Amino acid sequence: MRASRLVTLLLLLQTRGRLTAAELARELEVSERTVHRDVEALSEAGVPIYAERGPHGGVQLVDGYRTRLTGMTGDEAEALFLSGLPGPAAELGLGTVMTAAQLKVLAALPGELRARASRLVERFYLDVAGWFHDNEPVPQLATLAEAVWDARPVTIDYERGDRRVVREIGPLGLVLKAGTWYVVALFEGQPRTYRVSRVAQARVEDGHFTRPPDFDLAAFWTESSAAYEREVMRLPVIVRVAPGKLERLAEFVGWRAIEQAEALEGPDPEGWRRFRLLLDWPEEVAGRLLGIGGDLEVLDPPEVRAELVALARGAVARHAPVPATGRAAR
Repeated sequence: MRASRLVTLLLLLQTRGRLTAAELARELEVSERTVHRDVEALSEAGVPIYAERGPHGGVQLVDGYRTRLTGMTGDEAEALFLSGLPGPAAELGLGTVMTAAQLKVLAALPGELRARASRLVERFYLDVAGWFHDNEPVPQLATLAEAVWDARPVTIDYERGDRRVVREIGPLGLVLKAGTWYVVALFEGQPRTYRVSRVAQARVEDGHFTRPPDFDLAAFWTESSAAYEREVMRLPVIVRVAPGKLERLAEFVGWRAIEQAEALEGPDPEGWRRFRLLLDWPEEVAGRLLGIGGDLEVLDPPEVRAELVALARGAVARHAPVPATGRAAR
């Protein structure tokens, strides 16, 4: 632990120049006293490091002391920093590791490449979560990540919605999809997918499991995701949409549904357009379409139209003015 901290201290000074003991303590999450001890240890080890006291003092390295990586291009340096997702790294318990790795790269790059990599972090940010969705709590993610690295079996308590099950799995990999973490794991000899937020408990067991030598996490995820999308139940719905309101419809049903919609020809007295949509999660269709209000009419199927009318009437009844006290409602 201390060796890693000493390296990080050196890299901080190499990339940022002179820093006060207080600044180093904040970065390293230690006390100022510990920083001074680390500086003394580095100096005794032959590192040209020194501290100056006073209001303008600080800790710094002798000018020109640095290490360099060779063979890294500007594009490679930029790609490395663009690949760093601080949120997911922190969830995996790798936040400090990611920071230290980037510091090492910055410290080793020549000045021109270091500036380019720093500018990339300032101007591009990757946010993997969807709008209006907080990241799901995943308290067992770090445990599962450790088991993935070490090929250790894990016993999980898994919430299936209707009940909780206990299973011993062999974690093969972790996938972050649209802000949601999934673990792909062996169960009864076959790879299965589990949503990490539904893992209530995870206990790493002794020993190791045998990872299939030909298992490809990316290929498995791509194939299983495509199969899921093919097999998910979809409901055909025919609708009329007011002029200029197609984008608003997409906000409620998704752009993929709009792109795959079948435009139905034929005159309309109000100039509206008609589409045949395939909408997933049939039990939620009426509620989603209700959000568009009077800019949309469901023509078919009749049960969705009836459910939408019932929902609308319920909303009107709930929001109708309350009669004044002592006066009978008309």
